[in-house]
Amino acid sequence: MALEGGKGPVAPQEQNPSPTPKMEPSKGERKMSKKKQKKIDLEELKKELVMNDHKLTLEQLSAKYSVDLTKGLSSKEAQQILIRNGPNTLTPPPTTPEWVKFCKQLFGGFSILLWIGAILCFLAYGIQIYSREHATKDNLYLGIVLAVVVIVTGCFSYLQEAKSSRIMESFKNLVPQQALVIRDGEKMQINVENVVVGDLVEVKGGDRIPADIRLISAHGCKVDNSSLTGESNPQTRSPDFTHENPLETRNMCFFSTNCVEGTARGIVVSTGDSTMMGRIATLTSSLGVGKTPIAIEIEHFIHMITSLAVFLGVIFFALSIILGYGWLEAVIFLIGIIVANVPEGLLATVTVCLTLTAQRMAKKNCLVKNLEAVETLGSTSTICSDKTGTLTQNRMTVAHLWFDKTTYEADTSEERLAHTFDKSSDTWPTLARIAGLCNRADFNANQENIPIAKRTTAGDASESALLKFIEQSYSPVKEMREKSPKVAEIPFNSTNKYQMSIHLREDSSQAHVLLMKGAPERILEFCSSYLLYGQEHPLDSDMKEAFQSAYMELGGLGERVLGFCYLNLPNTFSKGFKFNTDEINFPMANLCFVGLIAMIDPPRAAVPDAVSKCRSAGIKVIMVTGDHPITAKAIAKGVGIISEGNETEEDIAARLKIPVSQVNSRDAKAIVVHGSKLKDLNSEQLDNILQNHSRLCLLGPPLSRSSSL
Repeated sequence: MALEGGKGPVAPQEQNPSPTPKMEPSKGERKMSKKKQKKIDLEELKKELVMNDHKLTLEQLSAKYSVDLTKGLSSKEAQQILIRNGPNTLTPPPTTPEWVKFCKQLFGGFSILLWIGAILCFLAYGIQIYSREHATKDNLYLGIVLAVVVIVTGCFSYLQEAKSSRIMESFKNLVPQQALVIRDGEKMQINVENVVVGDLVEVKGGDRIPADIRLISAHGCKVDNSSLTGESNPQTRSPDFTHENPLETRNMCFFSTNCVEGTARGIVVSTGDSTMMGRIATLTSSLGVGKTPIAIEIEHFIHMITSLAVFLGVIFFALSIILGYGWLEAVIFLIGIIVANVPEGLLATVTVCLTLTAQRMAKKNCLVKNLEAVETLGSTSTICSDKTGTLTQNRMTVAHLWFDKTTYEADTSEERLAHTFDKSSDTWPTLARIAGLCNRADFNANQENIPIAKRTTAGDASESALLKFIEQSYSPVKEMREKSPKVAEIPFNSTNKYQMSIHLREDSSQAHVLLMKGAPERILEFCSSYLLYGQEHPLDSDMKEAFQSAYMELGGLGERVLGFCYLNLPNTFSKGFKFNTDEINFPMANLCFVGLIAMIDPPRAAVPDAVSKCRSAGIKVIMVTGDHPITAKAIAKGVGIISEGNETEEDIAARLKIPVSQVNSRDAKAIVVHGSKLKDLNSEQLDNILQNHSRLCLLGPPLSRSSSL
C-alpha cells in the first residue's frame, strides 16, 4: 500500500444506524485527541515504510500499476495521475517568514528585558514631566539608548543568520532536474516533478534516481545509496528479488540516490513524499527542537534578574512611602531601581562575541546558521561521529599483501617512499597481473597529469583500490590489458563470492589463462596447489594453516581481504574458442593459489589529533557505524577513539585466555556495542554503558555488503 502525499490511508466513515445526540468534546479532550491522532499517524507511517512492490512478479507489477512494461503509460494517463497525486517533489518543511525572524531577534530572549527597561524609562520620564515643570531628561536618554541597543543588536543578528540561511539554501541541489521516461512507446525527457507512479523510467551511470523504482531490467547497474543508508560502496542492482527488506533487495532504486554505472529500466512505485526518502523526512520532521544551552541560561538569568529587580524596587517603593515621599516620586524611584538592575550592555556583548566567533569559524569552512549554536558547540560534552567519510577518507586503499607465506605492508602514498614488500619474488608479478586483469575498474579519461592516488575511477571501491595500487607498484594496467585482452568473464555475485575472467596469455597468442579473485575461503576451495617464490607446490595442511592464520590476522585489523588464484588453460582452449560462462565449458578446478591482498578505508590524517583535542577538552567521542565489529574496533584504535591501554571485554578475555562471559564489564574501559544488542537495550542499560566506558563504538545493523567484493 503506497502513501499519497505523505499521508496514511483514510478509512471509510461508518454509518450509524441509530443516531445519537452529538456530545461536544471539551478543550482538554480535543487536545488529548490531537496528541493521540498524531501518535497513530506516526505509527501508521512507520508501518507504511514496509514496501511490498519488490516482491511482486513483473506480471503482478504491470497489473497493479496498469502499465505496459514496454510502452509505459499513455500521456493522458500520466496527466491524470499527476493531477491526482501531485508533483514528484518533497514537501518542504514549514518556513518562518522573514518578518517573524526579524521580530524574534528584536523581541526574543534578553531583548524583551531591555525593552521593558526602555519602556519603564519612558514611563518615568513621562511621570516626571507631568509632576515637575523642569524635569531632567536622563530617563529619556537612557530609554533611547536601550531601544537603540536592542534594535542594532537585533539587526546585526538577523543579518548574520540571514546570510548563513541564503548560503544553506544554495546547497539544496539533491533533486534531479530531468528524467528519461517512456510514454506511448516513445522515450522523452521530462521535468522530474512530472514523473508519476507507473511511469516506465530509464536511468544510466551519472543519473540521479528520480523516484522510487522497481527494476524490470538492468545491465551492470550500480547505485550509490550513501545518502539514504550511509553505505559508501556502490550496490549492484538487478531485476531479481533478493531480500525481504526493500532497502536491501537488489530490484529497488530509491529517490535522490545516484546511479554510478550501468543502465536500468524500472516502474515508478512511489513519488514525492511517498518515496522512502520522503517518508523518512516526514518522520524526522516530527521531532521537536529543544532550546540551546545559552537560551536556557539567558532565560534563567532573565527570571533571576527580573525577580531581584522587582523585589528591590518594591522594597524601595515601600520605604519611600514610609519616609513620606509622594507616590509619584516613589513610583519614579521604583522604576529607577528596576532599570538600574538591567545589564544594558550584556546583549550587545554576547551578540558581538558570538558573531566574531561565527566569522572565525567561517574562515575554517564552518557555516554557523544560528548564532546560539556557537555557544552550543562550546557546551558539547559528547560527539557521536559517523565513520565512513567522516573519520575515514571514504576510499578503499590497499593496506597489506600476503604471498610466499609472508605478510607485507603496502605503501600507497603518492611519494611511495617506502618499498616494504618483496618485488623481487617471482610470485609478485603473477599476483599483480591477476589484480590488474581480473578487474572491471578503470580510470576516467584525461587524468594523465594527476597523481595516481587522486585519479577518479569508474568501478567498485575495492577494484578501484586494486587498480591504483597495481598502477603505482607494478605497471600501467591499460598496457597490461591490451597485451592480455579479456575473452570471457563471470562477474562477482553474492552466491559465487568470486569474480572470474579469461584472458589471452601475453607469452602466447594461442593460449588462455583463467584468473580469479574473491572471498579467500571460497578461492581456496578451487585450488589444489599454491605459488611459492614462483614455483607451484601441492596445497598441504601447512599451507592451509598459514593461510588461515594470515586471513585471521588481516581480518582482525579490520581489513577487507581478497584471495587470488589462476589456471593456465590447456592448448585445447586455443584462440577463437567460444567460452560459455552460463553452461561452463572450461575447467574451473585445480587452480593455483597465489596470495591475499587486504584493503581498508584509511582514517583521515587530521582525525587522531582532533579526537585527542576533544578528549583533552572533556568531550567524549563515540563512533557510530554499520561496519563489522572487528573493522569498527580497528578504525577506532587507528583514530584514537579507543586509545592505547583501553581494552574491550574481548581484549581482556583474549589476554587472560578466558571466555568473554567471565570478564567483569567494569574492567573494560572500551566497548563495541553491536546493532543487534543496541536496539534491545533499555535506557538504564544504555546509561550504564555510557557511564562505565569512556571509549565507545556503537554499531548499527550492518547493511548487506554482498554487492561488492
